Amino acid sequence: MSQQLPSELMSIPENTRVAVVTGASSGIGAATARALAAAGFHVIAGARRRDRVEELAREIGGTALPLDVTDEASVAEFTRAIPRADVLVNNAGGAKGLETVADADLDKWRWMWETNVLGTLRMTQALLPKLIDSGDGLIVTVTSIAALETYPGGAGYTSAKHAQGVLHRTLRDELLGKPVRLTEIAPGAVETEFSTVRFGGDEKQAAKVYQGFTPLTASDVAEVISFVATRPSHVNIDQVLLKPRAQAGPGKFHREPS
Repeated sequence: MSQQLPSELMSIPENTRVAVVTGASSGIGAATARALAAAGFHVIAGARRRDRVEELAREIGGTALPLDVTDEASVAEFTRAIPRADVLVNNAGGAKGLETVADADLDKWRWMWETNVLGTLRMTQALLPKLIDSGDGLIVTVTSIAALETYPGGAGYTSAKHAQGVLHRTLRDELLGKPVRLTEIAPGAVETEFSTVRFGGDEKQAAKVYQGFTPLTASDVAEVISFVATRPSHVNIDQVLLKPRAQAGPGKFHREPS
């Protein structure tokens, strides 16, 4: 059954740019929705946790729609509801587990590839015509430092993030000459629900990831995305790698003694 479309989608002023943010129920996605709304965008926030995105939409004056990027029907229904789009922020993703390759859990790998890689592909394919039609489209893909480097126990996640990054960078060539800009945002350690999800809800184990140093916040990343989205149309910021001062690479931190 098709969802009833929010009335505000039909009455967005023509001079208001529209930004679509996936994985917007928490963390970087929610912070990005707030930052883009503050920059003057009408934000369409999509996530599986509908109650959270509806609360967010009320807060920022945007629109909430249910979205599961691993489900083709969900993506199709979500994108059909969007009358136009200027910005797409591919943020939905995540990691599960830290098993070695020898002990790899195939179900966890499938989830990571479905969410990070195929989810980005589904959303980009579905919204690309509207982004081109906008005359000044922008695709921001939130990958990770894991899209550029590797670390022991991270093969499932790093391989998915490498693939997501390659997908995005390939689009940069394929869309050359089209009115669409592309920016890859590759954060290092950001304290969100990421590690809690990775460790199956074990908050104590998740907290240990950030002990002894000051990690990035979701707002730190969102501010960079907002900056990218408000550049003139001739400016393309291809890639941004941002890390806490205390991080040199994956798993390479300067930790102060507790």
